[in-house]
Amino acid sequence: MGRIQLESVTKSFGDTQVIPPLDLTIEDGEFAVFVGPSGCGKSTLLRLIAGLEDTTSGTVTIDGEDVTQVSPSKRGLAMVFQTYALYPHITVRKNIAFPMRMAGLSGAEQEKRIMAAAESLNLTDYLDRKPGQLSGGQRQRVAIGRAIVRDPKAFLFDEPLSNLDAALRVGMRLEITEMHARMKTTMIYVTHDQVEAMTMANKIVVLQAGVIEQVGSPLDLYRAPRNLFVAGFIGSPKMNLIGGDEAGRREAKTIGIRPEHIDIVESDDGVWQGKVGVAEHLGSDTFFHIHGTGLAETLTVRAAGDVALRHGDTINFKPREDELHRFDEKGMRIA
Repeated sequence: MGRIQLESVTKSFGDTQVIPPLDLTIEDGEFAVFVGPSGCGKSTLLRLIAGLEDTTSGTVTIDGEDVTQVSPSKRGLAMVFQTYALYPHITVRKNIAFPMRMAGLSGAEQEKRIMAAAESLNLTDYLDRKPGQLSGGQRQRVAIGRAIVRDPKAFLFDEPLSNLDAALRVGMRLEITEMHARMKTTMIYVTHDQVEAMTMANKIVVLQAGVIEQVGSPLDLYRAPRNLFVAGFIGSPKMNLIGGDEAGRREAKTIGIRPEHIDIVESDDGVWQGKVGVAEHLGSDTFFHIHGTGLAETLTVRAAGDVALRHGDTINFKPREDELHRFDEKGMRIA
């Protein structure tokens, strides 16, 4: 079991409140991702759950038990950090075994758990190596293995992939997601990368300045962002945001349209016209950045990879009416 609940939790450093009163529930078995820009409070929130930071007020419960004043080691959680924090002078086997030795497990039980973790993380052939003989991705797998053998109620990941290069990040992202599918253990994952959030989570918690802006599934947030902040943060490339007057739709202060929901059309059908600026060719897709539309902002349009437009070409395009997002003067969604 691994149901985690925060009730009226706050965190202050001196006179500065970094987490205003906050309520959140992570259900048993969920893969929840805390996402937001740097300084939004996501890592602080994770540390409050882990017990590495004291709550200023409010309660943290795990499976119905109040653990607000319980030490981190007794909360039944396992944390994986951005840095691997491996012991360089001992083998992978001994690194993975370390928390079990501290817990007093028998040698036979330790070996059983080590082998199971190593097999699931493709580390069986590396158990007798030392961390310095491993790649960055392999070292992170060792850190995850050390967490797995604790058999925790929940795993807490604090930006675990940020030290890896792009290819390794993709590979480890898939491995962690596969691990969750196999183990079905609650996982909370912190990242500033919304692509990681969208591809890994079944629940996303979007934070800004310590405030939860929206909670929902990846598709919920993509299809119906609650406000302008979520609209501009979720999605890659981000949503185009246009003044309602500029867009000819005065029923809203701001109109949003995603790049993939704008169609390139013949001149007679075009609602807007502009010139192609930068064209980002990605093979299957091309993203055109359009200038001179009479709108204040440059628009991004997604097209098929073989669309033959070049810098300076005139383009006619229009948004799909049923994919428009409308926001009021306070930046809140109205349709």
